[in-house]
Formats: sequence, structure tokens, C-alpha cells
Amino acid sequence: MTASATAVLIALAASTATPASAATTTTTSTTDTATATATTTGVPLPGLDPAELTAAISGLPNADVTGALVRITGRAGHWSGTSGVGDLETGEGVPSDAHIRIGSISKVFTATIVLQLAAEHRIDLDKPVQQYLPGVLPADLPPVQVGQLLNHTSGLPRVAANADFGDGSPEWFAAHRLKSFTPQQAIDLMAGQPMPFAPGTAQQYSGMNYYVAGLLVEKITGHTFAHEVRSRITRPLALRDTYAPDADDPRLPTPHSHAYLTVTSPDGTKHPVDVTEQSPWPWAEGGMISTPADLDRFITALFRGRLLPPAQQAELFTVPDVPNFRSTQCRTETDAGRACMSMGIMRVKASNGVVVWGKTGSRPGYTSGVFATRDLSRKIVYSLNPTNLNGTEMPYIQQIAAASFGPLIPATT
Repeated sequence: MTASATAVLIALAASTATPASAATTTTTSTTDTATATATTTGVPLPGLDPAELTAAISGLPNADVTGALVRITGRAGHWSGTSGVGDLETGEGVPSDAHIRIGSISKVFTATIVLQLAAEHRIDLDKPVQQYLPGVLPADLPPVQVGQLLNHTSGLPRVAANADFGDGSPEWFAAHRLKSFTPQQAIDLMAGQPMPFAPGTAQQYSGMNYYVAGLLVEKITGHTFAHEVRSRITRPLALRDTYAPDADDPRLPTPHSHAYLTVTSPDGTKHPVDVTEQSPWPWAEGGMISTPADLDRFITALFRGRLLPPAQQAELFTVPDVPNFRSTQCRTETDAGRACMSMGIMRVKASNGVVVWGKTGSRPGYTSGVFATRDLSRKIVYSLNPTNLNGTEMPYIQQIAAASFGPLIPATT
């Protein structure tokens, strides 16, 4: 083990910042990084400032984040950079082409497939999902339209606490990271729980919507979700590093950054645990694996209409005019308490007026995002490796956003 890696391990165990000498930052940039470009909305994109972008991910590794990567492309400028370490044992840096667990970015793939099935007239977005999947949802729920699953206006209940699914702590996950559940087991946690609002009247982000959507894909096609991802998206687009692994396959292909969680031992001491290998059981809701280059290619094809015909493409960029109901998403000042999610992606408006569309996603040890302006003049893919489950990596995400397209001001209420 290198001296710098040892310093990082000690710092993580002590939950203190790592000395600057233990961190590495590698960046590359190309032309047009400082030229403002107008988007299709008429609002100019800020020029890319390599110093600001480098600063956005500097100071790694530390007690909260071990590594980061950012990839920016588009006609408004290119930039890429990594920071921190990808392996605490060897001290190796973060690979720029790392495989990552993309978490809820998987939902964009799921929504795309459902919208394709709607275009094929095999699914009606306005019909109740119960018509296609009888017995899957709790029997006492009212009709929930398929489209309401995709844009999170279904009003599906919050899940009940269940010891089998853990207590949300790093300690539990580190000890049970290979444990898996079926989609139906997750859906069954809604039984007996109240709906927060009537379907279609508000928006609340919920992974339950996409467990149901994944089952819908399998019921209508007669194939596995993984098969449909391959045949409809990854193979046609040559996304060779993107796939939905089996629930019992915990491996992450190389190259990758290792994921670590800081756990507290019974004696009160803290130490990092490698959780790179973990069950991808969240599946169509959040279990897929990809790379920055593949995510860039995917969102480019999606926004250009290569995957959806015009009617379904319009759904991708239509946000329902309903209030945001206590959601973990749509929490910026510009959202003003209203919905921000469409059928598969979300709209983010910076304080400077620039609008980007895309999705965030996380699994323990991985927090990522892919966003682009509607005209693809700027595309951003980022991935961080947080050491906890309480969101302390958010300042880095806000810094990346500010340097990429504009500041995001959190809502105060």
C-alpha cells in the first residue's frame, strides 16, 4: 500500500480531511471552454472555465468523498477531469472511463422502453396499470395510469419500514450488500399504507413507480427487462458497457473506482468497508451499470429522437402542471414548489435561466448524473464516490452544476 493510500485510510477512519498531498487531480480540456453559447431557449450558456471545473472536484479524497469524475461535451465546449483515488489499497486514481452503478438513471432506460411500447400500441399510457398487471399493486388502491407511474404523479404510498430491507445505515448495508430482493417484494411494502394524494393531482418522486414499470415491460414483451434494454437500446446504440445485471451478480467490470462506506465498529472506531461488489437488485428502478461515454451517447440519441417517435418524444419533455408534494426532487428555488419531472427525466433550471434535462442516480458508494440542454450544446456526466448514505456529497454536485451550466439555489421551504 502506498503512503498516500495509507494517509487516506487513516483520514477516513478518523473522519477528517485528507492532506492535499494525498489527493490527485487530473484534468484535460479542449477548445471553446471560455465561449458563451446560446441555447435553444435563448439563454446563453456560461463558458467553461477549466479552473472553476477543477476546483469543483478538488480536495479529494476526504472523509465524505473518495473520488470524482466529470465529462462535459457538446458544441459549446469539452472538458473532462478526475479527482481523488479510485482504490484506497493501491492509491490509484479515478479512471476517466470508469464503470459506474448508475442507480436511478436506470429509470430513463425503463421509461424509454415503456414509451416505445406505447408507440407500438402495446401499452396505453392513459389506461390503469392494474389492467395490465392484475394483483401486482395492493388491491385497495384506485386506478393508476401507466403514464402516472412514469412522471411520478401516481400517488403510490410510501413503503412501510421493514427490517429485512435494513435501517438505512452504512453498517447494515456493508454487512448485507449482497442481499437481494424481488421487485414484487419491494412493491408489497406499500400494502396497508395511505396514498399521499389522489393519482394525477401532485408529483412525488418514488422508486415504486419504476418497479411496477419494469414488471409492466416484462409482462407486455414476454422478455426480461435486461433483454429489452439490450435489444431496444444498448445494442442499436452500441452501448457496449451498459447493461442490467442479474440480481445475484454483484460484480462491477473494470476499470472502475472502488466504493467505500465508513462504518462504525461496536467499539466506536470508524473504518472504510469496500462495497464495490453489491447486489444490483433495484433492477429497472436503479440497478443498471454504465460508463460516462455510454451515458453521453445514450442521452444524445434520446434527445435527437433516435429512440422515440415525435408523440412519445413530446412526453419526454412534458412536465405536468401539478404541485411538488414533499418530494426529494424538484427542490430548487426555480421550481417554486411545482413538479419538475417528466416521463423519465427531470427539468433543472439554474438561477441564470439555463435549463437542462436529465437524471440523477445513486447506489451506496456511487452518486451520478447525466444532463444536457435540449439542443445538446452542452452535455454533462458526473460520478462521485461518497463514503456515507446521508448526502454529504451534495456540495460537490452543486459545484459541478454551477461550473457546468449555472448555480442551483436550494428551495428554502
